[in-house]
Amino acid sequence: MSREDPTVCLTVSCIRPTPFMTSPSPYVAFITSPLEYEYVERIREAAPEGVEILYQPDLLPQTRYIADHKGRDGFARTPAQDRRWRDALARATILWDFPSGPEGARGLALAPQVKWVQTTSSGVGQAVANMGLADSDVIVTTARGVHADALAEFALFIMLAHVKDLPRLQRDQQAHRWERYCCGELSGKSLTIIGAGQVGARVACLARAFNMRVNAVVNRPSPERRTELFADEVYGQADLKSAVKDADYIVLATPHTPQTERMIDGEIWAATKRGVVFVNIARGQVVDEPAMIEALGSGHIGLAGLDVAATEPLPPGSPLWSMPNVIISPHSASTAPSENGKITDIFIRNLNHYVRGETEQMINVLDKARMY
Repeated sequence: MSREDPTVCLTVSCIRPTPFMTSPSPYVAFITSPLEYEYVERIREAAPEGVEILYQPDLLPQTRYIADHKGRDGFARTPAQDRRWRDALARATILWDFPSGPEGARGLALAPQVKWVQTTSSGVGQAVANMGLADSDVIVTTARGVHADALAEFALFIMLAHVKDLPRLQRDQQAHRWERYCCGELSGKSLTIIGAGQVGARVACLARAFNMRVNAVVNRPSPERRTELFADEVYGQADLKSAVKDADYIVLATPHTPQTERMIDGEIWAATKRGVVFVNIARGQVVDEPAMIEALGSGHIGLAGLDVAATEPLPPGSPLWSMPNVIISPHSASTAPSENGKITDIFIRNLNHYVRGETEQMINVLDKARMY
């Protein structure tokens, strides 16, 4: 049953009362971004007794694609809908996602009772800081790990497209030209993964299946981490230049924090060998974009696969659009049909721990100081 199904009641408030419940539930979970009805039902069925689930899809924008958490542009609520939206936020103690809508981040101010937010993204550290939650008691849990498979597959797609010379195949097919050639292979090539968390480890696992040599760059390096990261060598950020100097491929998967802001700059490119392939599945702000564009223009970077940009959407006037050695993905490499099901699993698990007061057992809790 889809969210647009006309047979679905537009307002679903689900509560499982006990015979002795005489006062409103202290646990009111409000779903504030688009979610398929089947997952709302899963949450309702799995919720502990006394938890109220508020789901009012007519207050949310229509989705553009599967697992779209933002919805179509231009959405506006009627005055009556806005009153219901504000009433639900005022009652909520738990949120599925930060409130969306014309008020943007200010929407959280309409929910003064909220003590826990389950987000639908992994990289929310900057957003949480910008909302003034860094020093608050609000628990924020993320979608960390949910997107690992899809992002890792995107990284391998870029590497394979490069080593097998996909542009040549496309040109020859368009020209109806059958001309044999010798392409490369990933086996034996060197890959450096900057920010080897769950996503980076998944990239490394797939790369090892192609017999690549893997270097991992992490915050807290130790030789013991090589096994968990599927890495041959583990480096710290202080040794970044050493980690990239012999790399044939570089995959950026680090969180965006004050420490990683524009960390991939001209000095880093100067330390790499000519023709290196770069894949960014992190955040655009981690890269000095003008320095990257310069390295692309000179051919020092042989190919860049970019799922993110410093400014999103990527401005129409950006030179990245027309560069022949750039593949642009509209921040969509992480999105897959399984996404909301996996986030629902995290939410249900955490919801049961939260209601039982077992907050120390909740998973994917954001470290607000580290911003990841």
